Amino acid sequence: MQVTDLYVSAPGKAILHGEHAVVHGKVALAVSLNLRTYLRLKADTFGKVCINLPNIDTFLSWDLSQLKQLVTYFHGKRDEVQCLDAELVRRLREFIGVSNGSLDTCSMATLSFLYLYLSLFGSGELPSLTLTVWSELPTGAGLGSSAAYSVCLAAALLCASGAIPPPLKEWEHTARWCQEELELINSWAFQGEMIIHGNPSGVDNAVGTWGGMLRFLAGKIIPLSRVPLLRILLTNTKVPRSTKVLVAGVKDKINKFPSIMVPVLDSVDAISCTCEKVLSEMTCEPITGEHYNILEELIDINQHHLNVMGVGHPALDRLCQVTLAKGLHSKLTGAGGGGCGITLLRPETDSLMVQSTVQELKDCGFDCWETSIGGPGVQQHSAISVKEEILEILNYY
Repeated sequence: MQVTDLYVSAPGKAILHGEHAVVHGKVALAVSLNLRTYLRLKADTFGKVCINLPNIDTFLSWDLSQLKQLVTYFHGKRDEVQCLDAELVRRLREFIGVSNGSLDTCSMATLSFLYLYLSLFGSGELPSLTLTVWSELPTGAGLGSSAAYSVCLAAALLCASGAIPPPLKEWEHTARWCQEELELINSWAFQGEMIIHGNPSGVDNAVGTWGGMLRFLAGKIIPLSRVPLLRILLTNTKVPRSTKVLVAGVKDKINKFPSIMVPVLDSVDAISCTCEKVLSEMTCEPITGEHYNILEELIDINQHHLNVMGVGHPALDRLCQVTLAKGLHSKLTGAGGGGCGITLLRPETDSLMVQSTVQELKDCGFDCWETSIGGPGVQQHSAISVKEEILEILNYY
């Protein structure tokens, strides 16, 4: 073990523009959320591997001797990623007692951890360690919580295995890995996401790895080099929805009314491209009120388009009404049909006004946070740079 104690974090994600249209070959912009998942890795000498996930009340440990039996046949290379090892997944499902059927959150998190741990250490000596993870992100809200978890796992275990060096120097509080190392983290995180989601797009783990903003088009993910940090309100309506059903509904509409719906998709594509251009301008020239005016108009237009696609919901309409009454502009983010919405805050937006808006949205039965988009991807922390209340949780277990 090269690392005795390690803190890492990775951000959640939101779709700024292009949800649903992206399924039909249009541009989508995904951004990092400054709500993060934090992981502490601690090397032990107890001959056990422990994982503590207090968000989902999951506390598990295994003797190394139990885990060694799972890798007798396995000879992986930690510095390269092969295809998902179906035989190892099968053995692990059997091992944790979920051979058949769909997995709950606890089983998915456990399975992806054990898969990455055994894949990265299986060809050598299995180390005794304890991992504790705490997230500011709600699970199952379409905000990339599972990807942030997978990215943290990949970064910490790659460091612990010696496949990548820890980037943090003695005098630093936070540090990031180099491009080549980030690519390796992202590849392993994608394996974790495949275990959790089956056939993920790769967008969520890419945002968790690189942060900032990514342009996603026809399966190709391009991180944008510079984007401004924007303040937002993030609202979870807590209305459950099925992404699969919503995606199928949009497809039906396109098949039924192609001459109406294809121009809507083209318009959403133009919104994404216009937004990308404006955000790019905001990084290389003084930011003006006009930049924010355009961003707000694009949010309004896209929200109307999403309603036309049939993925709106009365709860999302309520969010838009409450915020618009205060001069703020909102849209759904992700699949729609409930779920989450984002509201853009201008730099001059008064904090009392923000507080009253948050309170009004909470009075509607929603969860609401003030946060930002466009922050850093996965990074290593010194203990001093982790928020006190999170550090307390990570160090408790």
